[in-house]
Amino acid sequence: MISQSSQKLIQRYISWYQSLQPKEGVATIHVDEVASKVAAFYEKIRGIIDWREEHLLRKAAIERHLKRRLILNTNGEDVASHLVLELIRGGHFPNDKIEESKIGEVKKIIDKYVFILENSSTPSREKLKIQLQNWLLELASCEIEETLSPHQKENTQMEYMMENILERIEVKNGISEEEKKTQIYIAIQKALFKLDKPLISYNLLKGLYPAWANLVRPLLEEITKNIYSIWESIEKDLRHPLAEKFYRVCEQYDTSYLILGDILSQEPMKIQEKIQNPEILENTIRDAYNKRLKQLKSGLKRAAIYTTISIFVTKMLLVFAIEIPFDKYVTNEFNLFTLGLNIFIPPALMFFLVLTIRPPRKENLSKVILEVMKIVYEQKTKDKYLITSRLKRGLILKSIIFLFYLLTFLVSFGLIWWVLSQLGFGILSKIIFLIFVSLISFAGVKIRERAKELQVEIDKGNFFTFFMDTFSLPFIQMGRWLSAELAKYNVIVVFFNFLIDMPFQIFVEFLEQWRYFLKEKREEIH
Repeated sequence: MISQSSQKLIQRYISWYQSLQPKEGVATIHVDEVASKVAAFYEKIRGIIDWREEHLLRKAAIERHLKRRLILNTNGEDVASHLVLELIRGGHFPNDKIEESKIGEVKKIIDKYVFILENSSTPSREKLKIQLQNWLLELASCEIEETLSPHQKENTQMEYMMENILERIEVKNGISEEEKKTQIYIAIQKALFKLDKPLISYNLLKGLYPAWANLVRPLLEEITKNIYSIWESIEKDLRHPLAEKFYRVCEQYDTSYLILGDILSQEPMKIQEKIQNPEILENTIRDAYNKRLKQLKSGLKRAAIYTTISIFVTKMLLVFAIEIPFDKYVTNEFNLFTLGLNIFIPPALMFFLVLTIRPPRKENLSKVILEVMKIVYEQKTKDKYLITSRLKRGLILKSIIFLFYLLTFLVSFGLIWWVLSQLGFGILSKIIFLIFVSLISFAGVKIRERAKELQVEIDKGNFFTFFMDTFSLPFIQMGRWLSAELAKYNVIVVFFNFLIDMPFQIFVEFLEQWRYFLKEKREEIH
């Protein structure tokens, strides 16, 4: 018998499917096809330079365009109109599909965030002030994306997983029920759809203020007054000491929810019949699993190519802008052999890391089928997932572990430094090489995590993986820190944003208007 939560899920998917049907007599936004092709090509080039996972590209584009538009103009209507047109031209949203009324909704969103930015009691420290402003613009981007492309299906899936997994997770040495719900919700967003911090923060904010999309003036003023403390509260939830443990549980069991979502997305109006019969459902699960596995392999190949090109381009720019002049004119250590190694080793390492990723074993499919059956049909007994708080270590043990970690850090970086010295690398080249190895190690781990999307089995590990983890961890941790810092000060991205992006968008707008002018003149002839 189908569980009650699964029956509700099917009804919500039917509602979502019906909402996708085109509405008659509704005016939609049209952009010129030629201008759109030019803009879409440019966005693909940008995607290589400023590489992100596919599901985050659109939000990043909205944030980029929004920041640029707000620098030039704070009038919500002008910004909203140009922003939506730019996004459609760039291929981030379909042409002739977005309703014209959406521009008004986007204007309302921009006005709300501009009001908060201009009237909030921001922190006295300049760094915190900038961080808060960036956070608000990230939230604005998330809300604009949701307005132009509602996340009804994704929210439905997250609510379903939340409902199923909430009663199964038990926390030893407990935390409050509210904390538990919040941490499960955060973990589900990370595990199920790989959402980033801004998107999770936006969803948490909507949880705090259910009327966020349509705030009345008094509530908006109250939120504006307290925005800094709201930001701090959300950041605290994201840094919870048990966050990683909640994520690991949700990440292990998210596959069954992803596969069920794929099944329901195909034919939600007819799916009830298939799910009623376990044999038909099993075959449907197999088909959905194999399709998603194929997509996953394709996505990993694309990630390998894009990240490798992105690293290669960045490395080339650094070599010609900094390393060659420094080695040639400051240290007099210029060497073509080491230059070649310096250029090709980092992208080759990235490509190797991604290519060595292995898909799930064949036995994984049978476990996925079992897990999907467990959540679809009513169960007398349900699995329990236990989360325990971290073991408290004494001062002596903490000191020993820290010293050992410091030793692995010194050995890992010291060994590569010594090898590079033997090969004749200059001091600046060695530093930049180590930075790139760290960033690549971190990026490789992130892509490998994504490769486990369909994996239900737990990695048991062996001595080799233990050894590799011990000496690669320093690079991964350094890469994580560098990645966060460089995201704030990415010179190449800043260069594209202000010296190329702005003139290019002006050119595309001119091209579109020129095309319309020519069309009008042709019509006058007839």
